Amino acid sequence: MKTALYRLLAAIVLMAPLIGFAADEEASTNTLEELRQLRARMEALEKKLLETNQPLPAAREAPAPAASTLDAIRKAARDEIDATFEEPGRQSEFTFGALDLQALNPEISVTGDMLGSYTDTTDKHWDFLFRGLGIHLESYLDPYTHFKAAVGVNDSGAELEEAYLTRYGLLPQVNVTLGKFRQQFGVVNRWHKHALDQVDFPLPLRMIFGDGGLNQTGGSIEWTMSDFAGLSHETIAQITDGSNSRVFGENADNIPSALLRYRMYRDLSPSTYAELGASALYGQNNRWPTGNELSTDKSLNTWVFGLDYSMVWEPTDRMRYHNVTWRTEAYALDKEILAPDGSGKDTLTPWGAYSYLESKVCRTLTVGMRVDYYRPNVKPYAAGTTTLSPLAVTEDGARAWQFSPYVTWEQSPFVHFRVEYDYASARGLDMADNVVWLQCVFAAGPHKHDRY
Repeated sequence: MKTALYRLLAAIVLMAPLIGFAADEEASTNTLEELRQLRARMEALEKKLLETNQPLPAAREAPAPAASTLDAIRKAARDEIDATFEEPGRQSEFTFGALDLQALNPEISVTGDMLGSYTDTTDKHWDFLFRGLGIHLESYLDPYTHFKAAVGVNDSGAELEEAYLTRYGLLPQVNVTLGKFRQQFGVVNRWHKHALDQVDFPLPLRMIFGDGGLNQTGGSIEWTMSDFAGLSHETIAQITDGSNSRVFGENADNIPSALLRYRMYRDLSPSTYAELGASALYGQNNRWPTGNELSTDKSLNTWVFGLDYSMVWEPTDRMRYHNVTWRTEAYALDKEILAPDGSGKDTLTPWGAYSYLESKVCRTLTVGMRVDYYRPNVKPYAAGTTTLSPLAVTEDGARAWQFSPYVTWEQSPFVHFRVEYDYASARGLDMADNVVWLQCVFAAGPHKHDRY
């Protein structure tokens, strides 16, 4: 029994390596089979990729920086090193945009206004005049304040025409102006002569305010009111010295004058707008001749009233090539005086109006026609003094008409030429009947032909 058991154990011991070898041989066989299958699949995939002409995927490489980028990086590094380690004796420069000295200088423009005329009713038929060389300065003093000045130079010398500063937004929609300026009585009185649509100011404006218009020193408040009823509204109030020689020539104490203007504006269509305005000026005079003496013990009132209407048609797609403007203004003076003949207090009430229509027929050519009318007072005592003319004359039925057709050629935004013919029909006033004007206006500088 024991012998049989020993034989069995010995057989197991002897068979163990064989059993293990058989198991290893079976595992190796399975592994080899799996490798054959994997290789077959890889070969099938490679064959498929070759058939579609697609390259085998490769590892992506980061693109090399462009040469310009590398140069910029190197330059920035050098600048940083230079800023950090400054060379001995080297001074730093600090600049800041528009605040350098050159930008702080005011903008300067020059305008020229040259006239030639022919008159057939005087001994001096031809006349040539350099009416004025305008030097215009403009600058923003700070983000809220704008400065502007105009100096006129002619054969008689230099004259300060305007010099004022405007503070914007002092209150919501309120601007304040201080200085010497052409006052906003009506529309065209605010403009400089070189920027007028015709050769000179309308006849009634020159008769009532003088050849230079209304230009005084003081302060102005412009209030742009909120829109209502489809209209835009603006009110202007001005307090200035009463220095106008035609209206306040007898103002011995320089009593201030007050001006109030109201304007409303409306778009009638995408291409048409209209503007209606009313103006009133008040002041006093207190220097009156009484016989051979002057009396300053009585102040009398002076009023000037104005009404203006403008309509402009500008097609939105062709406004630089075609437009039509119609403008009309009326002026009326109510000036209390002490009559120079000693008859006591009297009132002068001259009045006048003008209207013009012009059209831009192409980008450089404008044609127009202006009609002026003026009617002075007729006073018998006007013959004894020259201070009342042209507000009062002695001839009954005194009045003046003037018709002025004109053509303006804008050679460029900097050079304008104009031909104008003035035909006047006057009674009781000294006016030339027929005058042909040739005008050349030029501008050098950033402002071109600014109206004011």
